[in-house]
Amino acid sequence: MNRILSILSGLLFAASALWGQTSAQKYVDIAATQEPLKGSSWGIYARDASGKVLASHHAGMRLMPASNRKLITTGVALHALGADFRFQTGLGYTGVLQEDGTLDGDLYILGGGDPTIGTQDTTIALKADALFWKWKTLLREKGIRRIHGRIIGDGSSMEGLLEHPTWDFNDTGTYYGTGGNALCFYENTIDMEVAATREGEPISLRQTYPETPWMHVTNFGVTGPAGSGNSLYLYTTDLAPYAQMRGVFGVDRQPKKEGTANKYGALTCAYYFWKNLRETGWEVTGGYAHVSRAGYIQGPDFEEKDLAGTPVQIGFTESPRLADIARVTNVRSDNFYAESMLRYMGEKATGIAEYDSCLVAESVVLKDLGLNLDQVCLVDGSGLSGNNLVTPEWMVNFLDAMRKSPAFPAFLASLPKPGEGTLSPIRFPGCDRVRMKSGSFTGTLCYSGYILDEAGKPAVTFSILTNNSLASTSQVRAVLMQMVRRLME
Repeated sequence: MNRILSILSGLLFAASALWGQTSAQKYVDIAATQEPLKGSSWGIYARDASGKVLASHHAGMRLMPASNRKLITTGVALHALGADFRFQTGLGYTGVLQEDGTLDGDLYILGGGDPTIGTQDTTIALKADALFWKWKTLLREKGIRRIHGRIIGDGSSMEGLLEHPTWDFNDTGTYYGTGGNALCFYENTIDMEVAATREGEPISLRQTYPETPWMHVTNFGVTGPAGSGNSLYLYTTDLAPYAQMRGVFGVDRQPKKEGTANKYGALTCAYYFWKNLRETGWEVTGGYAHVSRAGYIQGPDFEEKDLAGTPVQIGFTESPRLADIARVTNVRSDNFYAESMLRYMGEKATGIAEYDSCLVAESVVLKDLGLNLDQVCLVDGSGLSGNNLVTPEWMVNFLDAMRKSPAFPAFLASLPKPGEGTLSPIRFPGCDRVRMKSGSFTGTLCYSGYILDEAGKPAVTFSILTNNSLASTSQVRAVLMQMVRRLME
């Protein structure tokens, strides 16, 4: 009799636990045993505003967040710098300014970390020519009418490697894997027009924008057979102005724009301002150059020359608000913007923009927000590195901590809703209540964010991280969105 009572008691306990489960938890438990998540490394954690856990599975498992890492970078930057913060780009000169307005010396563009100079996204920033007009106005106000010297791009205020050393070498030649120092141009990318020719022959390759006259690009791209896809990568480095396009482009593919990395953003910025000055009637007798990582002046011939003193700053222009930059970062998942924020925080807090210093600066802010960093590993700002590791529960803790930050309204506004940016494939009833960031690369798909109540305040905070999946992105996405829909209940 006692054994029977014990069994019945156990069954009643199990039944009561099942009855107490949320719809989301029931779905999570079933999804864990089926494809496409079966065999993957994944976890979910979600709780409501009262702290009640709505769904949990491997909530403490360390997983790669991919671009969910940008949630941390943008949140920390907004908390530390403020939503209204603006990067500054200065103009300065060396030499002597004569009474007749002749500058007998070099004009410097003094980078301050603004990632939007010459940006492709003119919804938040000025086109290059409009920004150059502002720079020319600064020169006129100072009394400079002509320049008997060079235009020099100086991004040296942020030292260190352009990219994180753990990024895949293939990625560092792409538009999404470009890095930078304190002065950039066009997000340090180059647009290449590629097209198939005849099978087995070199592809057609043409650089469209921006011009980089100093670069020597060799085309080793090959037109492959039908069905061979696109495996083109630009192999390039900031060690020398040489690059190679390698890979295969299928004969059945349509011509396309291939975004590639520009390792010489400061030199490109100097070149385009030099070109603009000359085209608008300014006398500039010298050429254009940049300050190398070693601290020398290098022109398009890349011969090293000593600096001619410390520039005298005459004024500066400002970037868009950080809140607007963070919005673009999260909506379109812009790696370059995210890395620029992290690098600037490191430079401001420690005086050094090396990644180790940047992460020290970030950790101080995270601890100020009440986060424990013992169980996570953060190495870059964008999530491009596979060495980033967080847990779903930690992500929820971070997102909830941001709700207490004065910058939370700007942070929440930076998050896309389904149908926007990288969330454009997602549509379901009531999805306007969701604000979340996606993160993806091969075998990895992640979503973290909030579900809002009718008043627009977070009612649920969640994080779903999946790694090592062999299924298609669309298959995994369908399951994860079912989890989000059930969390909305």
